[in-house]
Amino acid sequence: MRFLHTSDWHLGRIFHGLRLTDDQAYILDALISLEKDSRTDAVLIAGDIYDRSAPPTEAVSLLNEVLSRLIYGAGQNVILIAENHDSGERLGFAQSLLAKHKLFITGPLIENILPVVLTYTYGPVYFTPPTYAEPYGASEIFSCQLKTNEEVIKEQIRRQLEQIPKKARKIALAHVFLSGSVENFDSERPLSIGGTAAVSSKYFDYFNYASLGHLHACQGRGKIRYSGSLMKYSFNAASQKKCVHIIDLDGDGNINAETIYLTPRRELTCTTGSFDDLCKNPKTELAKNYLQITLTDEHPILDAKSRLQDVYPHILHLQYQRHQQLSDTALTLNHMQRSVKDLFEDFFKKMKNMPLDESEEKLLAGATMDVEKEDEQ
Repeated sequence: MRFLHTSDWHLGRIFHGLRLTDDQAYILDALISLEKDSRTDAVLIAGDIYDRSAPPTEAVSLLNEVLSRLIYGAGQNVILIAENHDSGERLGFAQSLLAKHKLFITGPLIENILPVVLTYTYGPVYFTPPTYAEPYGASEIFSCQLKTNEEVIKEQIRRQLEQIPKKARKIALAHVFLSGSVENFDSERPLSIGGTAAVSSKYFDYFNYASLGHLHACQGRGKIRYSGSLMKYSFNAASQKKCVHIIDLDGDGNINAETIYLTPRRELTCTTGSFDDLCKNPKTELAKNYLQITLTDEHPILDAKSRLQDVYPHILHLQYQRHQQLSDTALTLNHMQRSVKDLFEDFFKKMKNMPLDESEEKLLAGATMDVEKEDEQ
């Protein structure tokens, strides 16, 4: 059996004010072509299909088109799970009916989630979809006390494995933060508050392969892997390569994994330089990319973004280097614990790249004294 593992499409995403639907449609078209060329038997989507629980109309339409092309155009089975960005109730609508047409959706958590069973040359393959749920809600559904995300996943896997023959081939789809994995806080919504989200990889030792979602970087190895997000959804992810995994499962349950990288319509790029240099010596290779530009100029440039857009039409974010450096100073300490004089001196030094001189210190002292006198009155 051969299947494609993908996750975290986040359809309907808005990035720095830009709706990414057209870019998502472009890369999903490439994914469908790849799936046809690879002749897979199923497509697994490990959660976060939409970017929010009430997705915009264009996102719903895009998902409908993609699923129709996969199922009716290519004859694929599609197995997907609703996770923390999705509404399980909305995405899981008519799931019993759709399962008769090769679309298997696991929506909200229920007491008895059945595995999806697909039968091929060497017999049945069982797909278990432990779905996202808060510990409090899961405790009510399962009538037992669950305090963490790990306990919720553990209980779901335990219940689902009871329904599968021990020697059967088993595939897990899960949307989890695996202990020791790499997070990208700019684009991934936390699964829980208070540091209780991490799940041990040991719970997936029972499976021939674990198709994981939630973390946006492609990572993992062997039989436990994240495919990462469909696109780059943060400038901190500009250096990442986006991919899907093609997994071959043989009759004995062994797997062979191939990682295939996807090319977006526009790359996400960060570049730094002075305003004059970027204009007079343009980096023409970046003109078609979505850009974050960091200006090194000491003083603000009037209407810098619109003027740079004549050369780089797809600027999404413009910032100044001196502003970014502020976060690396003592200014990040609790300001209530520091004097006005200390705070202003730090601010002045970062903005002007020099300390206050003697005359400026006297001016600051006088201004501070005047303000203190007004407060006393």
